[in-house]
Amino acid sequence: MSTTDGSASARAATSGDEAGAGSGRDAIVRAARRAFTLRPYAEVTMRGIAADAGVSPSLIVKRFGSKEALFNTVADFGAAADALFAAPPPELGRHLVLTMVDLRERFGGDPLLRVVFSLGIEDERTLLRARFREQVTDRLARALTGPDAALRAELIAGQLLGLGATLSLHRPDGAGAHTSAERLADLYAPGLQRLVDGA
Repeated sequence: MSTTDGSASARAATSGDEAGAGSGRDAIVRAARRAFTLRPYAEVTMRGIAADAGVSPSLIVKRFGSKEALFNTVADFGAAADALFAAPPPELGRHLVLTMVDLRERFGGDPLLRVVFSLGIEDERTLLRARFREQVTDRLARALTGPDAALRAELIAGQLLGLGATLSLHRPDGAGAHTSAERLADLYAPGLQRLVDGA
C-alpha cells in the first residue's frame, strides 16, 4: 500500500459527515477502525469489515472505492482535530475534554487513540504517526503562543490520548463511564489549560 498522504482523495471519495445517518458509513468507518487497529493491513479484508459493519462489501466499494482509500479515511485525524480545536485558547482546555467525550459517544470510539494501538506493519504505523503529527500536534503547536509551543502541543496531545485510554480501559463500569462530561472537564481541563497557556 502507498504511504503517501491520501487524505484529500479519501475525503473526496467519502464526502459528507462521518456519521452519515442511515447510510451505513458510520458503521463502516467504526468497523474499519477496529480492523486496522487490531490486524495488519494485509490481513484486513473488505468482506470482514462489511460483516462487522452489517453491510455488503459492494456498499463499501461504492462509498470508499478501495481498501487503501478506506484505510486513508481511518488514518485521517483532520475532522477530529477540527472539532477539538474549535475554541479560542482561553477556553481550549475545557473544550478539549468536552469535545473528546462527545466524539467518543457520537462515533462509538476514541477519535485519536488508534495512533497508539495500531498493530499494523511499519508503513502503516509510520503513516498514522505522520498524519497525527501533521493534523493534530503540529496544527495545535501553530495555534499556541509563547515559549515551547511544540513541546506543549505534544504534551496536550499526550494528555488527550491518556484521557481516551483511561475512559476506554475502564469502560463500561468504571467511574468515568458514570461521570458527566462536565465533571470530567472540571477535573481534567485545568491541567490542559495550563499547557495551552504556557503557565
